[in-house]
Amino acid sequence: MTRNGQRLLMLIDDEPAQRRLVAAITARRGWRTIFAGDPETAIATLGTPDGMALDAILLDDWSSDCDAGMLIEQLRARRPQLPILTLTANGSVACAVSAMRAGATDYLVKPLAPERLLTALEVAVGGKTAGELRPLSEKLSHPLGFDEIVGSAPQFRAALAIAAKAARARVPVLIEGESGVGKEVVAEAIHAASPRNKKEMISVNCGAIPSNLVESELFGHEKGSFTGAFERKIGRFVDADGGTIFLDEVCEMPLEAQVKLLRVLQSGEIQPIGARHGREVDVRVIAATNKLLTAEVEAGRFREDLYYRLNVVQVAIPPLRDRTGDIPALARHLLGRIAEQPGLRPLGITDEALQLLGTYEWPGNVRQLQNALFRAAVLCEGDALTRSDFPQIAQQAEGRSASPSAPAGNMGHAGVTLFRPDGNLRPLHEIEADVIRLAIGHYRGRMTEVARRLGIGRSTLYRKLGELGIDQNAA
Repeated sequence: MTRNGQRLLMLIDDEPAQRRLVAAITARRGWRTIFAGDPETAIATLGTPDGMALDAILLDDWSSDCDAGMLIEQLRARRPQLPILTLTANGSVACAVSAMRAGATDYLVKPLAPERLLTALEVAVGGKTAGELRPLSEKLSHPLGFDEIVGSAPQFRAALAIAAKAARARVPVLIEGESGVGKEVVAEAIHAASPRNKKEMISVNCGAIPSNLVESELFGHEKGSFTGAFERKIGRFVDADGGTIFLDEVCEMPLEAQVKLLRVLQSGEIQPIGARHGREVDVRVIAATNKLLTAEVEAGRFREDLYYRLNVVQVAIPPLRDRTGDIPALARHLLGRIAEQPGLRPLGITDEALQLLGTYEWPGNVRQLQNALFRAAVLCEGDALTRSDFPQIAQQAEGRSASPSAPAGNMGHAGVTLFRPDGNLRPLHEIEADVIRLAIGHYRGRMTEVARRLGIGRSTLYRKLGELGIDQNAA
């Protein structure tokens, strides 16, 4: 950590655009980034004052022959405790396997999503379930149809039934759910079951695109229409013409781009930046959000008219902690798909390991389960994964069982005081505010879960936050 309290990241990458992107993203959370354009510079930097103050290293695995493992081993030999994250091209699973076996702490997939990078860094330097609470979802093999999606929990099957019914229509679909629940998997199944399945579904992560480039990425631009527009660009909606576009993290779309998206949904016409005339497109829109869009509308960050246009069919995917009975089947299914990747092999999993996985809360949902299994499979030397292959999860489980602070039965919680010092009951609104703050803290700010556990609707919860003057981020 630097003297002014900033965390220090070294990015090993020779690409100027990637350097600027990483520096801008990490600066949001108070990181300072230094750069090394080649392995020799990176090794030499470790001996400098900046090198001694490093908190993490991010290595862009630009090598086509995946020799980043040698550099990781050299870095690890000089700084054994320093977190090393690798950045690899989508689909380069063999490179990720090689990097992790060489000692990498974690890996990320291009294109780089801001929140995933920031989460990965926080996890790596914080030591919280390091290497297992991972912020990304690697695509394994081919997309799944509805009959191939694993899960028998009633709430989950009901959501899939709604999605399946909507598949053959042209209407927009809004998929809601926490990060990692499998929203893109469901979107791919909708597309595969639709009459548009002869074309590949175009996926766009709205949160991974700089806000000033979203319009250009989605709708295109003409040459010279703005500074840096050196050539004409065809937008993703044109790429998806006749097919389906999947807008992930649509809640992160800037308001200016929301206006143009609304126009597409209303008229079927796009307007590239700088173009004199619009262009008609025939595109089915599937959007996904990990935030409550009604709350974003109330906060003025999302257009109400666009929300209703997108929310013709709503599919709510439950979190994995609400369907833990699906974990054994999910784990075996994911291990089968992991075994298809280069450098990996078929593995079983013991009942003891499955029991352990069933006790964990999985804040990262199915994506986190997949990544935990992937990491365990990479490092496993036996024929089956055991409890010992998930050391961080086992450690947390043992910590919970040994903790005396867990409330028993319905005896209440010491965090809520019912009486004033004079012996009289406190006003109901004060008690209610304390209970809501306690729930937000206990469920780590997951507002959907808070509302469910309190037995109220999410809109009611947000109304109470306003009435009681509760800041959910400070609760």
